[in-house]
Amino acid sequence: MLVWEPKRVSCFWLGFEPVTRGDLFTALIHRFYDDAWNRWDDDAVDALLSDGFVFRGSLGDEAVGPRGFRAYRDKVRAVFPDFRTEVVEIVVDGARAAVRLRFTGRHEGELFGIQPTRRVVQYEAAAFFHLREGRLSEAWVLGDVDGLRAQLSGKRP
Repeated sequence: MLVWEPKRVSCFWLGFEPVTRGDLFTALIHRFYDDAWNRWDDDAVDALLSDGFVFRGSLGDEAVGPRGFRAYRDKVRAVFPDFRTEVVEIVVDGARAAVRLRFTGRHEGELFGIQPTRRVVQYEAAAFFHLREGRLSEAWVLGDVDGLRAQLSGKRP
């Protein structure tokens, strides 16, 4: 449960007491990547995402709602079973945030028409989030897909 006050929020399920709305937003983004992505935690997906959550991923797909996001995430997991996201930097401005990310994983499934290579890849991305009523309502992720393709095909960018 989220309780909003003018410059203070309470969010017991985050495990700490954020001081500002920006702190809450930053914590939600970290939990999105730490739990919903890195731990594949479906409870975190339900807790963090609004019912109308719109997700545009680097692979070109758009997903709507927690169920749609899970399907996208599971598609990524089928290609990179050990997929990990590192949050490098977060900048928050009101109900919007920009995030710099680093993705890693071993290529174990077909992607871009390229059969599994078992190569470990790493690529960078930027994500843009919107917050509404204490939940993530939109995310648009722009990953270095050209660099990823080059690594999968054995040609470093």
